[in-house]
Amino acid sequence: MARPRRAADAAIAPTEAELEVLHVLWTRGPSTVREVHDAIGVARGIGYTTILKQMQVMQAKGLLVRSERFKSHVYEPSQPRARTQRQIAQGLLHRVFHGSALDLLQSALAGHKVDARELAEIRKLLDETKRKEK
Repeated sequence: MARPRRAADAAIAPTEAELEVLHVLWTRGPSTVREVHDAIGVARGIGYTTILKQMQVMQAKGLLVRSERFKSHVYEPSQPRARTQRQIAQGLLHRVFHGSALDLLQSALAGHKVDARELAEIRKLLDETKRKEK
């Protein structure tokens, strides 16, 4: 029988549906199942109980934490957005691009029109990374 995962095990990439819930929580802050359902379930025709079950599974996986300090259970992500994004990107970098940041960046830029502002931000980030390595 598999052991329940802790928050420290949350490096496992969330599914697309889980990322959708996380996005709502990162944007809104701690929220009830009803609030998450109202944000994504209603428009997509997903039932309340489906969102509830999904969030319970996410809590068991360590992706969410639940507070019972209020009358309703309030959920929030176990990690900040940036940390989760970094873990997903690192997993992708190693699984798909065999650790090559160059291949990852080339693939990302090849399929995406980059405006001047975004390109300047990428250059700035590369310059900062280069300075840190010295």
